[in-house]
Formats: sequence, C-alpha cells, structure tokens
Amino acid sequence: MSKKKDLIVIGNGMVGHKFIENMVLGGFLREWNITTFCEEPRLAYDRVNLSAFFSGKSAEDLSMVKPGLYEEAGVQVLLGDKAVAIDRRRRCVTSAKGKTVYYDKLVLATGSYPFVPPIKGRDAKGCFVYRTIEDLEAMQAHAKVARVGVVVGGGLLGLEAANALKNMGLATHVVEFAPRLMALQVDEAGGMILRRKIEALGVEVHTNMSTTEIVAERGRVARMLFADQSELATDMIVFSAGIRPRDELARKCELALGNRGGVAIDERCQTSDPDILAIGECASFNNQLYGLVAPGYHMARVAVDALTGGEERFGGFDMSTKLKLMGVDVASFGDAFAAQPGARVISFMNTTSNVYKKLVVSADGKLLLGGIMVGDASNYGQLLQLVQNKIALPPHPEDLIVAPRDGAKPAGLGVEALPDSATICSCLNVTKKTICSAICDDKLHTVAAIKGQTKAGTGCGSCTTLITDLLKKELKKAGVAVNNHICEHFGYSRQELYHLIRVHEIRSFDDLLARHGKGKGCEICKPAVASILASTWNEHILSKRHLPLQDTNDRFMANVQRDGTYSVVPRVAGGEITPEQLIALGQVAKKYNLYSKITGGQRVDLFGARLEQLPDIWAELIAAGFESGHAYGKALRTVKSCVGSTWCRYGVQDSVGFAITLENRYKGLRSPHKLKSAVSGCARECAEAQGKDFGIIATEKGYNLYLCGNGGMKPQHAQLFAADLDEATVLKYLDRFLMFYIRTADKLQRTATWFNNLEGGMDYLKQVIIEDSLGICEELERDMAHIIATYECEWKAAINDEEKLKQFRPFVNAREPDRSIVFVSERAQHRPAAWKEKATAVEEMI
Repeated sequence: MSKKKDLIVIGNGMVGHKFIENMVLGGFLREWNITTFCEEPRLAYDRVNLSAFFSGKSAEDLSMVKPGLYEEAGVQVLLGDKAVAIDRRRRCVTSAKGKTVYYDKLVLATGSYPFVPPIKGRDAKGCFVYRTIEDLEAMQAHAKVARVGVVVGGGLLGLEAANALKNMGLATHVVEFAPRLMALQVDEAGGMILRRKIEALGVEVHTNMSTTEIVAERGRVARMLFADQSELATDMIVFSAGIRPRDELARKCELALGNRGGVAIDERCQTSDPDILAIGECASFNNQLYGLVAPGYHMARVAVDALTGGEERFGGFDMSTKLKLMGVDVASFGDAFAAQPGARVISFMNTTSNVYKKLVVSADGKLLLGGIMVGDASNYGQLLQLVQNKIALPPHPEDLIVAPRDGAKPAGLGVEALPDSATICSCLNVTKKTICSAICDDKLHTVAAIKGQTKAGTGCGSCTTLITDLLKKELKKAGVAVNNHICEHFGYSRQELYHLIRVHEIRSFDDLLARHGKGKGCEICKPAVASILASTWNEHILSKRHLPLQDTNDRFMANVQRDGTYSVVPRVAGGEITPEQLIALGQVAKKYNLYSKITGGQRVDLFGARLEQLPDIWAELIAAGFESGHAYGKALRTVKSCVGSTWCRYGVQDSVGFAITLENRYKGLRSPHKLKSAVSGCARECAEAQGKDFGIIATEKGYNLYLCGNGGMKPQHAQLFAADLDEATVLKYLDRFLMFYIRTADKLQRTATWFNNLEGGMDYLKQVIIEDSLGICEELERDMAHIIATYECEWKAAINDEEKLKQFRPFVNAREPDRSIVFVSERAQHRPAAWKEKATAVEEMI
C-alpha cells in the first residue's frame, strides 16, 4: 500500500470547512492525512448568518461541522492554535503554540479581517469589529451599559451590525463615508430608497461623513468628531468598513500576491508555489478578490479537483447577490451600473411603498445585462437567469419589474426557457441539466431527493423554488402524473378533501379516514384536516375528537419558544387598547415574570410562560376584556392600522374603525396558512397594507382593496383588486375572497403563492369574486356568515372546561414546574438561557 500524503489546511472558516467536507465526502482521505489549523476556539460556523446570534442562536446552532465528521474521518484539528509561519523549503507550518507540522500540499483558507480606518482614538474602550462570535459576545456585554451605538460603514456587514445594535436596544446610527449606503451594490436612486427604508426602522443614517477622531472620556468612548466640524455622542462604535485579505503568511514566505493584496492564484487555485493552493477571501484571481461565500465554495471544489485529478477550473465568479438587510430586500446583479457601451436603463420607483427596480438592457433592447432591486426582489432568481444565459427579453421588458394591470404573467420567466447549461444553484454549481437528469434518469420525484443527490438547494436555499418548478415541468413533460395527494393516507388534494368534508358533512378526522382514506394518518394530513374542519364547522380545536389532530402550537393555544416556554398574545384589534387593558397586561407580565414586547402587528407579546401557567394567565387577561389573538394558529393574525382620519391630518377615512371591524369579523378564521391584513388611512400607506394577504388603502371616495401580498421570506406586493369601494362592498368581496382561498388553496400555501399559481391571474379572480362567474358567491358568503356567527374565544372556552385544562400540565404525574426552564436577565427583562448558561444554572441548583 502506498503511503498517505500529508495535507494541511490553514483556516477552518466556512470555505476551509467546505474544502475538508468535500475531501471527506468524496472519499479522498484514503490518500490524504488532513491537519487543519483553527485559530478560533471553535470549529467552522455560519458567518453569513452571524446576526442570528443576537436572535438567540448559540454557537452550536451556527456550527457547520456535523458532530463526529472530523473524528470519524481522521481529520486532525489544532483548535485555538494559529499558524504563524510557513517554511516552503522544508514544507512545514509552525503554530503559535510551537507545533510544527509537515506537508506534501498546503491549502491557505485564512479568509479576511475587518478593516479599521486609521482614526485617532480607534482603540478606545467601546470600539469593536463585527467578525467573530467572540466579537459579538463582547458587543453584547458592552451594550448592557450603553445607550447609543454607531456603526462605521454602510455596506452589507455595516447594516447587519446596525441591526444587531438596534436589537440590543441602542439608539443606532450608521456613518458612511460614501454618498449612499451600499455604494458598491446600488446606484443613487436605489441608495435613496434603501436609506428611507432603513431610517423608517429607527436607524439614523449619516452619509458623506469622514470621521477624524474618536474621543474617550473616563476611559470609554464618548463621541465622534467629523471633518465638517460636527460631532456625534455615542457609547459604542462598531467598525464595519470593509474587509481585507489575510495574506500575512503568504507575504512572509514570499508567495506572489495580487495588486490589491491576497494570494495570487490561477484557475486551479494554484499559488506561485506548486505545493500551495489558496481559496476564499484570502485568494486573488486575476487581481480580483471575492468577498462572498459562493465563490469561496467554488474555489474549494476546484482545489479538491486539483489535488485529486479532477478537471474543474475557476474562471472568476458572478458577484450578483440578493440580501435581506434589516428586513429590506436588496439585490444587485450583472452590469448593475450600465457600464457596457450603449446599455440602456428601464427603472421603476415608488416612493410611497419605497420600492426601486432597475433593469439594464443591451443597446438593441434584446438582452438583459443587469439590474438593481430595493424593497422587492421576489423575482431576482429568474432575472439573474436571463442575464447569465443570455435569454431574449420579452417584447415589453418593463413587465419584468412592474406587474401588468391585467394580472397576466410576463413572458420569458419560466424555467422551461432556461438552457441546460443554466446554473440553478450558484452556491454548489448545479446546472439545470444535472437536476433534470436526476429527475428523468434517476427517477427522483421529490425536491428532498433531488437535494440529497445533487446538493442543489443545500447552500443558501434561494434556488429551491426554481428546483420545484423544474421538477413539476419535467414530470409533466415525461407524462408522469404530478401527484397532488395530501399524503399517503389520502388519495386526494387538500381542495378535494375540503369538498368531501363539506358535501358529505364529515365532522371528524376518524370519519373522513374511514370513508376516504387508509392507515392511521400522519403529521401532514392531521393538521391539514384539522384546519379544514375548523374553517368549515368552526368547532373548538380542543374538543375530544379534534385535539389529537393539532400541532404543538394549536394543542396548547400558544407559540412554543426555543426553551420550551410559550408566548401569550391577546388580540388588540386595530392596535386600539384602553389604559385599563395596558395596566392589566403589565400586571400579568409582572406577576408571571414574562418578557414583554410590542410587535410589528400592533400587539403586545408576553414571552416565557410555562405550560401550567397558561390557563391562569389567560383567566386574568379574559377578565380584563382580552381574547385569544390566534397568534398560534393558521388563522387571521392581525389587522394593522394607522391612526387614520381620527387623529392624522393626512387621513381621509377612519382606518382604525374599519380595521377593528375587519378583525372582529374574521377573527378565528382558520385557513391553509396564516392571514395578515392592514388598513391605511391615506395613500401614504403607514400601515403597509400592500404587503399583506389583504390590504385596504383609504381614498377620498372610499377604499382601494389589495389582495395576495406577502411580507415574509419571499416578499410580494399585493395587487389592486378594486378601487373606491364603500365598506359594505369591501366586506362582501373579502368574504368571498377568503372563503374561495380556503376552498382552493393547497396545504400551508400563503395567498401570494396561491395567486401565483392561479390560472388567469387577477382577471380570473375578479370574474369569480365580482362577476360570480362560477355561481358560488352566495355559498361563499353563507359559509363566512356561519364562521362569524359561531365564533368563540378559544381560550375563554378552554378555561371554563376542566377536561380541556388537564392537558396544561408539564408532567402527567406531577404538578411541579419544569426545572429545565432557565432565564437570564437582559435589558431590565430576561431571555432564555443558552445551553452553557443553563448548564451552569442547573449545576448551582443541584
């Protein structure tokens, strides 16, 4: 047997880990011994989603290394030991702890470091960078004694850092030297819209600002001085002014560097030394540095091929990107700044809804070259494919960014128009041909199976929609019936089950299963049938025959949190609340030691309730006039409103009154997915009605009704359904719309997705709802009338029923509380303890 060769990987960040993972999963450790230097005290973690640390995710949650992967493969990890020197002649690496390791081949994956401008006073206490978990822990500790935080740098990481400061309760500012935020990704118009959206979230933005000095008082940061003689008081500063490649090891051992730093590499990721490769942010290809993870992953694949006889090459990387910053969509792709000769621009800007979209097209108008999107980037993936694959534009390219009034879908956006060479998954370089082969040749007929074999969609996940569309198209093309059965226990779709339940007056899951199904049911069909039964007959979800169907949230009528506690969310219709009710909320929160937060839906959430406390908490809230807010159910959540004409000088209708009418009418309505709504009192749209499942905007003549919007993971603007309606007509149309959606949508399908799949689009919906083309409007109105007439507060009914209350016990055979629930004080309230904190607390109790 031939002796294994020795391979050293310096750096165990996302790219370094991806390289090792590819070596392990490819079976190449039969030929190689791998040693990796990991400077940080933990293995690779998801630095892209580092901000989630402030939302409660632990270092373990963010870890990218599956437990046991390295140990089982025999990878030697030098944790917390920094490589400090490379001896190319002896082919060895020396660490900070004095360890010397020899290599046959070496891979540099040292990444980058945050650039801190040479500002006087930058080392004062209270100055931080935003790069590692240790940085975030230090920021978190300092924020407890700070009130104002400033981020220096208005790029991607800067805005993420600003979001972190804001979430820590600090008054937050962003200071940017350039004339706009994200100057490398968006143009002036896009920057203006982005600034408006960021400032609307409570972050103050300062552009064209040059910091000259940071002044400390009593050993701590006190204020910043600027070149224009102004100053800004602050307790905390986070530098996020860009990154620089960590190439110090390469410099010391005299490897060739790029013009702007970084280790120079060729298309095989080879450095000037034939035994050393470089990948990720530390590498410079054709004098270009790549600060995104996707090109780093591509380099990792190329480096594996270079060491194992593969053929893949690195020829540069498209730096197009789609981001969600503080809840704001930002996308930039292709020739975003129209740099190509003769390039022309098509742009759309709506300063009411703060949306900006720009397309850059070729001189002859036939090809899309690039674009910028701020506020709505829902079709980014499809537009990027048009650029990458040079697909001809439709006759009216503006339809790609402005939805046609007739509801029709623009041509040229379907997956069937993409060539086989189109890259569907950029993170892992998976083409359309590879996915189609997996579907047709390997007979993979589920998205999960496709992901498992091709790895497409397992990176950032943004291509999952395209994979799903490809699967449906290929199966249809092959003559394979696309099974829309809800699960293996029912040979019916959700829509068909709804009609069976309604027509045959079936009132229980057991009856439905006996008459139209097989087996015992599962976690897919049970909650779906429970929802259908609730939206048809409106019986209490905790009644004996319905209780076994409910998921955790519905079973306990509260949202379970990550530490096993629950949230309490009473209904606050239209955001209108009396002083007595505010006092009651405060008294309950104080009595039961609950974390309280005002939400974006104009309600107060109380977090940290133990299971056995829920009935007592709700008894007190109901006594104060509250009722269930249905935050736990696939039902109407809230109807948000601005203050409208009652108080606002711009309001033209009573938006609060109408919002309360809507919420009281549709409260408790069970549906395939959650429903959100809003009413704005004028065209300024302060309630953000166009991002809701159904939204109403007041006009001088009445109300405009918008349908099928979505502000979640894939934001989509609602479309205008009808204009200048009186209240009675709005209610009539909504009754019909909501019941039609409940009847025809698939399981867990939001109104936006349902509408996107609706043949005929908005024209068809108007025919059904307004013109009654199907002859069912009277039935839809009657069904809604039944729901309204039979409404009852689920919690009020539960606390008056001893049988229902029996399930609110943490242990069947004991009444004592769950001792594993541990809280940590933070910002005058508390939060769930992280695992390490919980372990310490449990040890102290023992």
